Amino acid sequence: PVILPTATKVELVTRLIAAGLKRIEVTSFVNPARVPAMADANELMATLPQVPGVTYVGLVLNEKGLDRAVAAGVHEINCVTLTSDTFAQKNQGVTAYESVEVWGRIARAAVAGGMPASVIVSAAFGCPFEGDVPTSRVVDIVSRALRAAADAGCTPTRLVLADSIGSAAPGMVVEVCNAVRELTDAAGVPLGCHFHDTRNTGVANAWAAVTSGVTMLESSIGGIGGCPFAPNATGNVATEDVVFALERSGVSTGLDLALLRETTLWLGEQLGRKLPSGYSAAGPVPQKAAAA
Repeated sequence: PVILPTATKVELVTRLIAAGLKRIEVTSFVNPARVPAMADANELMATLPQVPGVTYVGLVLNEKGLDRAVAAGVHEINCVTLTSDTFAQKNQGVTAYESVEVWGRIARAAVAGGMPASVIVSAAFGCPFEGDVPTSRVVDIVSRALRAAADAGCTPTRLVLADSIGSAAPGMVVEVCNAVRELTDAAGVPLGCHFHDTRNTGVANAWAAVTSGVTMLESSIGGIGGCPFAPNATGNVATEDVVFALERSGVSTGLDLALLRETTLWLGEQLGRKLPSGYSAAGPVPQKAAAA
């Protein structure tokens, strides 16, 4: 409900870069009347510092959003497709298959403009209106999305499976990722995952994805976020909670946990509330003092 000033968003992104993040989805080029928090997308892009090696990604739902993103100067676009017709209609005003067709047109335009593009398959583990989504349906949408990209001459920078309402559990994640990876591996497209922590399974799902061969995870600092078109939606899994779990499990991320925690505490002050990140609340694990 809090709409942050553009300058605060710029500082947030700057802090994330300082913590080591290299790929940041900084805004969404969506209808500002429906999503007022993203109304400053163009202004934000014009203000962000250009840092070598850092990619700014803009989320788009249609060709109009793509045009705005290109004009704003994003480095990469991320296009949304969906598995569920009902969610697709409420979120984008199209059917699931039509969302894939839109992706195909955006992929073609991105290739023509020399713009890298990625695609996200939303509601890959469940829909807030239709319930569970069969793995076969996810595979079907992924297959269509990859075929649409190939027809457009586009090799996506990644294909991301999104648990848009936090309904996934680790076993489901393993099943779906293993089924989809056959397609993404064959297409030479990296597979990623995007989890929400609605039911406190976000970190467990992230680990299940990594054990299934996923090499990219989407998360949000402090666990902020959500979706205005999904009932009872909460934020994405907190970046620092995922990083903590990975690092403690021997998976190096290259990110500075102390700076991530500091950023979350700062952001909570800007939003006027305590953010749901467990790591930022508890802090680092106490270490035994070295012997004299």
